[in-house]
Amino acid sequence: MLILDGTIKQGKKSAISIQVIKFVISFPCEYGWKGRRHRFNRFGRHGPKPNPKHGRLILNMADHGFTVVAHNRSVEKVHAFLANEAKGKSVIGAESIKDLTEKLKRPRRIVLLVKAGSAVDSFIEQLLPHLEKGDIIIDGGNSEYTDTQRRCKELQPKQILFVGSGVSGGEEGARYGPSLMPGGDEAAWPHIKNIFQSVAAKVDGQPCCDWVGADGAGHFVKMVHNGIEYGDMQLIGEVYHLMQSIGLNQAEMADAFDEWNKGELDSFLIEITRDILRYKDADGSYLLPKIRDTAGQKGTGKWTAVAALNYGVPVTLIGYGVPVTLIGEAVFSRCLSALKPERVNASKLLPHPDAKFTGDKKAFVNDMKQALYASKIVSYAQGFMLFREAALQHNWKLDYGSIALMWRGGCIIRSVFLGQIKKAFDADPNLQSLLLAPFFIDALKKAQKSWRNVVATAVTLGVPTPALSTALAFYDGYRSDRLPANLLQAQRDYFGAHTYELLGQEGKFVHTNWTGHGGNVSASTYTA
Repeated sequence: MLILDGTIKQGKKSAISIQVIKFVISFPCEYGWKGRRHRFNRFGRHGPKPNPKHGRLILNMADHGFTVVAHNRSVEKVHAFLANEAKGKSVIGAESIKDLTEKLKRPRRIVLLVKAGSAVDSFIEQLLPHLEKGDIIIDGGNSEYTDTQRRCKELQPKQILFVGSGVSGGEEGARYGPSLMPGGDEAAWPHIKNIFQSVAAKVDGQPCCDWVGADGAGHFVKMVHNGIEYGDMQLIGEVYHLMQSIGLNQAEMADAFDEWNKGELDSFLIEITRDILRYKDADGSYLLPKIRDTAGQKGTGKWTAVAALNYGVPVTLIGYGVPVTLIGEAVFSRCLSALKPERVNASKLLPHPDAKFTGDKKAFVNDMKQALYASKIVSYAQGFMLFREAALQHNWKLDYGSIALMWRGGCIIRSVFLGQIKKAFDADPNLQSLLLAPFFIDALKKAQKSWRNVVATAVTLGVPTPALSTALAFYDGYRSDRLPANLLQAQRDYFGAHTYELLGQEGKFVHTNWTGHGGNVSASTYTA
């Protein structure tokens, strides 16, 4: 890995008195790559996949009038970067961290783009001897928000400002405008706002970047973004599976996604799905069917599901926690896909349904469109519910409409759909759930019949649709004024004397001797 430590100087390239920001950037350049320019880069099929995102962010900064200074423990790699990708750009090199920090105007502004975890702590330790009161360290990696909270707290006594910023958009976003989600010590924002909003993606002239909130808020928002990304991808994958099951060929599938991308589902992920379906290998055959059906993950989707469980505090305090069920199913589906040998064996042993699709394919494709849209609404609603609970617990003042705007461009989940989310929160900043916004109520009403038909058909055909199904189940649960949790509470009271509340007597907890003749009660057993 090529570790680049860059420095950004604010102002015109010819200016003598300039302000500087420092970057530590991870950029594996050992491998070449090839591809055609489209809306995003394409890579050759074979060989290790490079990750030039961070080097491209340096070039993005340089294009916006900032001078970037690159540093690496291997100086030769810096020289190679300067001689190739950065040639002719306002990018210079530094021989060491000390050399780099000595070039910075106060307050120093230092951005780390390194692997999350101990690497971030290691670089902070290396930097501290060279920093002074008021200097700023920015972690632009995929760090866990709890680590960002800890680092903010640890650096406060040293009077070093710490920012944890989510960065989304991949290599093309880094080069031409990512979505940036900064949070942490707000005193740092005036010193980095111009740079961040200059290089961020723009939608309708507005930068996809704004201050998110205190300590770990920025990385929390990025974590939920990644969880929603998992959900979106899983939903699209399930629709693709259903399309195969009803007998659509790949060209027909691509045409369907192309049509969907012209309406309410217009988004980056729908667009690239269309392009992937149309992509042909060197031999003229479609590439997608040749790809092994085991999906990888970096863990950020899992973090979202774990965070939701962590916010499921005792039911007597905030109800039933944060039900990000769809995101959880997306994570678990990737885990299931990894069991390829077991699945192959099970496919030979376990019975399959005999049902075949006999309906109108064109009509069912439209049903799938509606089911996908409705499930997507639920996925985002769950994500924003998680924001709400986290904001309450951490005293974050999150602007939900602003978050939606940050995601409208530059990032993987960018879509037209996000504009409606922003409008919903602009109309009602205290909106309890996106499902209760008038626009989404109408959309869900329109999708209702199709959504249920798709899930029912999937069950009949034996096609696994955990995300589509759980989205519908969540919707049905959320719209129910009465759920069977009363039986759960009675069961808990029976075997564990956990008590329950009676209707109309909320706050008063009652225990019943269910056997009528006494017995020994424990947390897990009841022996009469």
